[in-house]
Amino acid sequence: MTLAVRYTSARTLDTAPAAGSEPGPGEVELAPAYVGICGTDLHIFHGDMDARVATPAVLGHEMAGRIVRVGPGVEGWRPGDAVTVMPLRWDGTCPACRAGHQHICQHLDFIGIDSPGAMQQRWTVPASTLIRLPATLPLDRAALVEPTAVAVHDVGRAAVKSGEKVVVVGGGPVGILIALVARASGAEVRVVELNAHRRLLAEELGLSTWDPAAADITELVRQWTGEAGADVAFEVSGAAGGVDTAVDALGVRGRLCLVAIHPRPREINLHRFFWRELTLVGARLYDRGDFERAVDLVADGTIPAQRLITKIVPMTEAPAAFEALESGGDVMKILVDCTDEAQGAAV
Repeated sequence: MTLAVRYTSARTLDTAPAAGSEPGPGEVELAPAYVGICGTDLHIFHGDMDARVATPAVLGHEMAGRIVRVGPGVEGWRPGDAVTVMPLRWDGTCPACRAGHQHICQHLDFIGIDSPGAMQQRWTVPASTLIRLPATLPLDRAALVEPTAVAVHDVGRAAVKSGEKVVVVGGGPVGILIALVARASGAEVRVVELNAHRRLLAEELGLSTWDPAAADITELVRQWTGEAGADVAFEVSGAAGGVDTAVDALGVRGRLCLVAIHPRPREINLHRFFWRELTLVGARLYDRGDFERAVDLVADGTIPAQRLITKIVPMTEAPAAFEALESGGDVMKILVDCTDEAQGAAV
């Protein structure tokens, strides 16, 4: 019997025994080491996704760990291999899959939301979801590969090019990762963020930031771009004001990439889209190429993952970690340590 962090009802988590499962054909059993808490996990914690999530639900999809056992027919993997998981299972038959967009399958199983996730000591997943990690990459840093893959996909969807001016609205973990990936692509980047702690961290990483409470962002963009406007804006805040800021920042034929999950419909200035011939693109999830690129960026230090990790807690402290992230204070990324050793130390 192993332990798992489970969502049981709105704002309620527990750490309880979970029965492991023998890996079947094409499956592997993993020992998750570190699992990140992300914004989607917080949406679940708030009860916003109860219509989709079957309780009790084991959360977590940002992870790194090692293989424990391989099931029948699994080739190329062996116990001890360091891996992360691309937590997507698609049917391969729907129109989206047939068009080559399996990552947004119309019947997608997002592992960690629609089926049990990684916040447990043993986790059985399809071998097809595995992404190999370099042996030299520490597993705590590797837990940030998944959100980095999100950023890689977002920057790709927005078709960011070297020399372009990019505004990222929202300086949380994904916003910072988008800014770093865009910078690695050769873009000039500005991050718009209200939270002083997040702005300071971004600046320590060499990013330039703007505080929307202290200045007119549209005017700053005008000065920065010589009145042209930004080439690309990423909306990562999830707030109505963030949408307005992102749209107003764009120049002629600018691209708005919508990253945040907005819980309700938002008004948007369509006249601005007409007048400047703007483009709106959605960006959801990632594909294998995004994940492999993310592994490289974390491994070579382009993404300084260790600087984004605020703290690491054992599974029994996961509820407090969720509450700390919810408060929006001086915190960026919290990892849950799912190793056997961490649970023993916490007892």
